[in-house]
Amino acid sequence: MVLGALIDAGVPLDEVRRALGSLAISADTIWTDRVTRTGISATKFSVRGEELPRDHAHDHKGGHDHDHDHPHPHEHLGADASAKAAANEEVHHHVHRTLAQIGALIDGSALGPAGKDRAKQLFHTLGEAEAAIHGTPLDTVHLHEVGALDSIIDIVGAVFAIEWLNADRIVSSPLNVGSGTIRSEHGLYPVPAPATMRLLKGVPVYAGPQQAELVTPTGALLVRSYASEFGPIPPMRVEAIGYGAGSRDFPDTPNVLRVLIGEADAAAPSHEVVVIEAEIDDMNPQIFGVVMDRLLGQGALDVFYTPIQMKKNRPGTLISVIAPPDARERLTSTIFRETTTIGVRYREMRRECLDRETMSVQTPYGTVRVKVARRNGETLNASPEFDDCVRCAADSGLPVKDVQAAAMRAYLDQRS
Repeated sequence: MVLGALIDAGVPLDEVRRALGSLAISADTIWTDRVTRTGISATKFSVRGEELPRDHAHDHKGGHDHDHDHPHPHEHLGADASAKAAANEEVHHHVHRTLAQIGALIDGSALGPAGKDRAKQLFHTLGEAEAAIHGTPLDTVHLHEVGALDSIIDIVGAVFAIEWLNADRIVSSPLNVGSGTIRSEHGLYPVPAPATMRLLKGVPVYAGPQQAELVTPTGALLVRSYASEFGPIPPMRVEAIGYGAGSRDFPDTPNVLRVLIGEADAAAPSHEVVVIEAEIDDMNPQIFGVVMDRLLGQGALDVFYTPIQMKKNRPGTLISVIAPPDARERLTSTIFRETTTIGVRYREMRRECLDRETMSVQTPYGTVRVKVARRNGETLNASPEFDDCVRCAADSGLPVKDVQAAAMRAYLDQRS
C-alpha cells in the first residue's frame, strides 16, 4: 500500500524496477493495477511470490496478497486467507531468512550505498522486534514472512521511492491499527500483532471499528522510521495526491493509504496545541505560584491566571495552560493534585509563532541578550532580555530603562 500510494503520486514504476535490480528477476515480478476501493480509485502494487514446492504451499495464483494479510514476523492468516487455507486443507509457507541472508539480497539491488544501508537497518529493527518477542539471539533469529522475497521488495522499493521524492519532512496521521484477532503459526493473537505493537512504541495509535489488521509490521516499520512527527495535515500547498490500495474492499471504509506531497506553507507555520482550563475560588493564593512553576517544569508552553466572577458572585481565578497535546494528561493530573479544583476542560487549537533566535550585544554596562523574532525572513520584533538588563543596571547603578535603551542601540548598530 505504501508503494502503491507513492507510485500513484508520481514515482515511476520503471524506476522502482530499476532500483530493485536483481530482486526483480523478471519483467512481471512487480506490476500495478488500477482498482476501486469503496468508491476511491487507487493503485494496487503487486509482487509475484517465490516459487515453492506444491507440498509446501497452496496455489497463490502467481501474486502476493498485499494488504492487511501482508506478511509480518508471524505467519498470519486474515479472515479470507483462513477460508482459503481451510478449503485447501493446508497453510501457505513463506521462505524464512536470517538477517545476513536478507542483507545479501539487498546488496543485489540497485539502490545506492545510503539506500542499502537504510534498508538493512530497517530489517535489523524488524529482527530486534522478532528476537525480543521470542527471546532468541538476534544473529540467529529467522524472519518469517517478512523474510520472503516479496516483502523484501516491499521494503527496498519503499526506501527507493521515498528517497526518489527527496522529501525534507514526513508527517503521519495517528495510525488506525484495527481490532479483532489474527491467526499466526504460533496461535491466535490480538490485533495489532506483537511485532507491530513493539514497532509502534511511542507512535500515536487507535483502534477503529474494522475487525481487521490495518497496520502490519512492515507498514509500522516504514512509518515509524520515516515520519518525523504525527498529527493532522500540516500547512502545505498540495502538489500531488496518491492512493495505494489494499487487497480487501471494506463495505464502509476505503481500504487505501493516502499520500499528500507538496510544499510547506511558510506563511502559516502553525502547530497544534491544547488549552487546559480550570476555575478556582477556594484556594490559598500563595499556592498559585507553585502551581505555575510545576506546570511549566512539566512541559507547559505557557501558564496564566485570569480574575473571574464565579457562582454566587464569588471572585475566582481561571487557570489557563497552553501545552503540546501529548502533555495534556500529565498536566491535567498536576492541576488536580496541586489545586482545589474538581474539574478541568480542554480544547485543541492551532498556534502560529514567529521564528525566534537569541543574539548577544555588547553595551557600556555589560553583555545583554536580545530576542529577535522573524516571519518569512523579515525581522518583526527585537527585545532585550529583561533579566540581563536588570543585572547590568544593578552593576552600574543605572535605571533599567537606560540599559534597555543601550541594548537596543547596540542591537540596531550590529544589525546595520
